[in-house]
Amino acid sequence: MSENILYPLLLSLFAGLATLIGFFITLFAKRTNTKLLSFSLGLSAGVMVYISFVELLQEAFIRLKDVYGDKIGSFYAVLWFFGGMLVIAIIDRLVPSFENPHEIHSVEELSDGTKIDPKLKKTGVMMALAIGIHNFPEGMVTFMSSMENISLGIAIAFAIAIHNIPEGIAVSVPVYYATGSRKKAFIMTFVSGIAEPIGALVAYFILMPFLSSVLLGCVFAFIAGIMVFISFDELFPAAKAYGQHHLAIYGLISGMLIMAFSLILLV
Repeated sequence: MSENILYPLLLSLFAGLATLIGFFITLFAKRTNTKLLSFSLGLSAGVMVYISFVELLQEAFIRLKDVYGDKIGSFYAVLWFFGGMLVIAIIDRLVPSFENPHEIHSVEELSDGTKIDPKLKKTGVMMALAIGIHNFPEGMVTFMSSMENISLGIAIAFAIAIHNIPEGIAVSVPVYYATGSRKKAFIMTFVSGIAEPIGALVAYFILMPFLSSVLLGCVFAFIAGIMVFISFDELFPAAKAYGQHHLAIYGLISGMLIMAFSLILLV
């Protein structure tokens, strides 16, 4: 396998397996640090929103305008941007609400002892599958961004990794509550996270053979739409639900600030 795809694949793997951090939080923590999670999720949203509008979408406009002209190029960029939002919105609608991977869970749910209910096992498995469905396009996002700009890919992988931590909690807490087995909770959390590098591999084998400036412009706009939707539909609401509203806002602003200066220094 070529070395130029090794780092993008590793970044996708890192982002996906961050879900296991959520599992280990349920294993070792006695209480959920909701303030830290709230700030971190806001930070992740800030990073994603800033990158989407300042880097990815602008790059999409430049590439598509160069080929199709200002008006048509802008139209295509906007079309692919909202297309990304539409795809991730459809994925969300296809996931039943009782298996929503972004439902807030905490370690305290296990504090009074685990009551094993075999009937909940199917729900636990479906929870892991739902997370995997969400993680699949995120793996493609990390990989394609890293192929074009490794620094940008690192930033995106970092943001996705942060928001995968509470998703790991969302998988491991219900599965452990349903089965009483930390091993099964670990396996389900791992399976949900490994969907990201699988998404990266799919992007490599399907999209890379057709890679061009136009395709990259469309992909960047599409990725930007996905990340903006994730930020406003999942990350920021979860950040507010875990902690205080102001902590989520401070995290959001901090994420934007960090990315602004990082991109200045890296370029």
